[in-house]
Amino acid sequence: MNVTQTESLEIIAFRLNDQSFCVKTRSIREIRGWAPVTPVPHSPREVLGVINLRGTVIPIIDLSVKLGMPSTEASERSAIIVTDVNDMTLGLLVEGVSDILTVPAESLQPVPQSAGQSAKYAEGILAHQGTMICFLKLEELFAAGNATAGEDGGGETWQEF
Repeated sequence: MNVTQTESLEIIAFRLNDQSFCVKTRSIREIRGWAPVTPVPHSPREVLGVINLRGTVIPIIDLSVKLGMPSTEASERSAIIVTDVNDMTLGLLVEGVSDILTVPAESLQPVPQSAGQSAKYAEGILAHQGTMICFLKLEELFAAGNATAGEDGGGETWQEF
């Protein structure tokens, strides 16, 4: 990511499996509390189901599963981040939203080379108030044909349901 010293990043930070992640606020439409979903038969493991969002049916994705981590147990503290990615609207289940922040762009550090292929799903790492926050690239994570992170590519993608 090419940034100048004077730029800042507007992000929304959230928790998954006791880890911090963030995305750009400009891709976020809204943040909702958890609501039950309608399951879709034969959908990929990360697709929890669908909800009706003001007349539009959108898929709800367990972002933990999409990232190759254990699934998130939905609770009253959980949130659904409704986002527009690659001309699609979808909801991302997270354990909870922790902050909406504006941080200096220079605080974004590159993902270490040792992270391998998973580095393509992250813009970088932010060090903020003693914590490390992984800055996700939703466009890459939900690109057409991307299997769930951690799979060998033989799995379905959510767009196929």
